[in-house]
Amino acid sequence: MIGLVQRVSNAAVVVDDETVGAIGRGVLLLLGVERGDTEREGERLLERVVGYRMFADGAGKMNRSLADVGGELLIVSQFTLPANTQKGMRPSFTHAAHPDLSRTLYDHFVMRANALQPAPVAKVATGKFGERMAVSLCNDGPVTFWLQVSPSAD
Repeated sequence: MIGLVQRVSNAAVVVDDETVGAIGRGVLLLLGVERGDTEREGERLLERVVGYRMFADGAGKMNRSLADVGGELLIVSQFTLPANTQKGMRPSFTHAAHPDLSRTLYDHFVMRANALQPAPVAKVATGKFGERMAVSLCNDGPVTFWLQVSPSAD
């Protein structure tokens, strides 16, 4: 499972001219589901997103996490993140999970994130899975990280 996380001062998702999700200070998470992912990878990625130190402490160093600052989280499904871009001029989506599995794991991820409210996450908002979305954000820094949790070998 892949998470592209951006520290934001605000972010919003619009579908069909309607704002479906918006946050203030916190993290915009673009979430991509790969073949082989399970709820386990989602749980681990959520831990990383909430605990990843990307906010400044009093000395200006990135030592504080979303949980530490009580920030907000906007989760947006992003089918294109698992794309293979190594060859040619067109992405291949063979590494992306089937849409049914992606929706199931996305919904589970959102459910688990919602369980973190009101602490350590102040608010959770989402886009709409499978819809064409317009995402706007004010990236604070800019600060952007690629977090990936690969399927575990049992």
